[in-house]
Amino acid sequence: MTSDHDMLWRRCAHLGRVLLPLVDQEPWRQARRHEHLRAWGIDTAAGERMIEVFAALAAHAVALDASLSAAELDALSLRAVADAATGKRDYELLAGLPDTFPDDRDGHAVNVIRLYTYKGGQYSHRLNQLSRELRHALNVLAERSPTPSPTCGDAFRWAAEAEPPQ
Repeated sequence: MTSDHDMLWRRCAHLGRVLLPLVDQEPWRQARRHEHLRAWGIDTAAGERMIEVFAALAAHAVALDASLSAAELDALSLRAVADAATGKRDYELLAGLPDTFPDDRDGHAVNVIRLYTYKGGQYSHRLNQLSRELRHALNVLAERSPTPSPTCGDAFRWAAEAEPPQ
């Protein structure tokens, strides 16, 4: 049986997976992100995967702080997730995670983030760069939105419709 906590992580991970394709509906944004990642010495595929998991971690941390259930995640503001991406410490993002992850890739990426957090130095700097890139992506979606305070539910809807907000 899947607990609500596991369901919350699944919804947060889904947000991470839909985020970059939504931003990339303007193709130049992907090219710029890839350029940033390469300049930072980060493989583009690995960097994008880390951004996805950072999004999940940030959404998960905010949802836990607000005692939201998986069903209530849709109401969470994208700006709150963006603020958590750069405003919370790495260990705050890693607190309260499930013991196991339904997708092994999530577990692996979380472990890489944990390792980077513990190693410090240039690794912490990379995490900071990735968190800023995530914040930028979330802000792009928020700025495109026709509503003043877009939510995770809006992002899920845009992804399901495969159309960017206008």
